[in-house]
Amino acid sequence: MTAPPSSSLPALRQLKLDDALALLDQAGALLPDAEPYSVRWLQGIIDALADLTSRDPLTGLVNRRSFEMALEREIDRVARAGEPALLLVLDIDHFKKVNDSHGHAAGDVVIRTVAEAIQQAVRPMDTVARTGGEEFAVVLPNCPSSFGPTVAERVRSSVEALSIAVSHGVVLSVTVSLGGAYAPQWVRSSPLLWMERADRQLYRAKAEGRNRACFEPQVDSVVSADEKSLLFASQLQEDQPT
Repeated sequence: MTAPPSSSLPALRQLKLDDALALLDQAGALLPDAEPYSVRWLQGIIDALADLTSRDPLTGLVNRRSFEMALEREIDRVARAGEPALLLVLDIDHFKKVNDSHGHAAGDVVIRTVAEAIQQAVRPMDTVARTGGEEFAVVLPNCPSSFGPTVAERVRSSVEALSIAVSHGVVLSVTVSLGGAYAPQWVRSSPLLWMERADRQLYRAKAEGRNRACFEPQVDSVVSADEKSLLFASQLQEDQPT
């Protein structure tokens, strides 16, 4: 790409890019290696800002806003195609003890390391997000019910096997608890209802002793009353004459 015409440079330089550049620099983002104010340079700035708004700055995972958008897209796909999709929610067990005993810097190291382990334990096509302080979630499209416990155990064991050096001579081990729920196939659900299902299983995993994964007893098309009302409402709208 070539630089814009010289006549447009004064207008481009009137753009308040200093704040954007400072923000990117503070976040450690790579600035485009191109002539300043060229089309390639400006596009690089735009792409970097877009990535910054969709990513968690500590871990580089998808942030909660982008995760909710991914949930919405997957719910739509499952309703249309009927393919199974799994939502895993998990958090680090007793994470408060890490911060209280070793400080927040150590806690950040633990969160980053656990995030990397989760990312490596799932498929490239799966969406891994940091949804809260020590909370994570994974959306797994086209995931048969028989595969759910296998991938959850892979995530759990990968985290359990970590030896996390948080400071000189201090190495920590942590575990995670997981809850899993499948989106009801051929049904128009909602991200909130799907998250509530997975969260209930996460709470059960914690109540049963932590460092484990729990799933809905029946993963095949378990439809709640709220989801049925959404389905019937959509059918009524489709049946109304235009």
